Amino acid sequence: MTDQAASLRSLVSAPLENDESKVSNRSSKIITVASGKGGVGKSNFTLNFALTLHSMGKKVLVFDADIGMANIDVLMGTSSSYNLYHLLYRHKTIREIIQLGADGLPYIAGGSGMKELFSLSDRDLEFFASEVEDIAQEMDYVIFDTGAGLSRENMRFIGAADECLIVTTPEPTSITDAYALVKVMHGQEHATPFRMIVNRVEDEREAERVADKIAGVARRFLQTDIPLLGYISEDAQVVTAVKKQMPYRLAYPHCKASKDIQKLALRYLAVPAAPESGTLSGIRGFMKKWLKRTT
Repeated sequence: MTDQAASLRSLVSAPLENDESKVSNRSSKIITVASGKGGVGKSNFTLNFALTLHSMGKKVLVFDADIGMANIDVLMGTSSSYNLYHLLYRHKTIREIIQLGADGLPYIAGGSGMKELFSLSDRDLEFFASEVEDIAQEMDYVIFDTGAGLSRENMRFIGAADECLIVTTPEPTSITDAYALVKVMHGQEHATPFRMIVNRVEDEREAERVADKIAGVARRFLQTDIPLLGYISEDAQVVTAVKKQMPYRLAYPHCKASKDIQKLALRYLAVPAAPESGTLSGIRGFMKKWLKRTT
C-alpha cells in the first residue's frame, strides 16, 4: 500500500474525532461555488479556496459536481480511480471513492456518475443521501464545485446549499451572466444567500467596481444584498500553475493570487453568511432540500 493510500484509508475508515459525541454534533456547512458563464476560473478558485481552509485546520471535502467539465483532479495533476458512478451503482461506498489530492485534500470526482445522479429511483436517491450524510458529518465544510450557467442540475445544487459563492470577472458578459444566475435563483423558494468573488482583477478598486454593479442592480430589482467576499488578482503565476497541474496556492504561495485567497478565506471564516430565517442548514438541510428539488 502506498503512503497516499494508507493516509486515505486512515482518513475515511474512522471518525475524525475520537469522541463520538463530537462527531455526531459536528455541523457541516454546505457551500456551492458557481458562475454565470464558463472560463472565469471557478474550479481553480474552488480548489485553492478549499486548500486554504484545509491549511487553516478545517476539515474540507470538495465534491466535483460539474457535469460537463469536471476537472478538479486535472488541476491537481491527480488521477481518480473512482468517482460518483462507482457509488451510485453500489460498487463502492462514499468512503471508498474519496481521493486525496494536493496537500492531502479529500475530494470526490464527479465523472460520468453526475448525469446518472439526476435520474435515480427514490430508493437510490435515499442511498445517495445516506452516504453523503455519513461522511459530511465529519467535515467542517463540503464544497460543491458546480458547472457554469443555469442548468437544472446546477440550480438544484445551489438551491439546496447553505450559501453560494458566485465567481465573476470584470468582463461585461461575466457580470451580466452572474446577475442572471442570481436573479433566477432569487425566485426560488428559500433563496440561497450569495456572496461574490471577483477574479482576475487589476486591483481592489476594480473588484469593488464590479461588485457594486452587480450588487446595485440586485438591490434595486431583487431587493437582495450580494456582499463582496473578496477578489483574486490577475496573476501570471496562476496560469503557470495550471500548466504545471498544481494549485497556485501550493506552487507559488507568495504570489499575488495566493495572498488574495488567504485574505479571502480569513474573511470568510470571520464573517459567516447569515442563513435565511426558518430554513434547515447543514448536511441534513442540504439533503432534504436537494431531494425535494430532484424528485
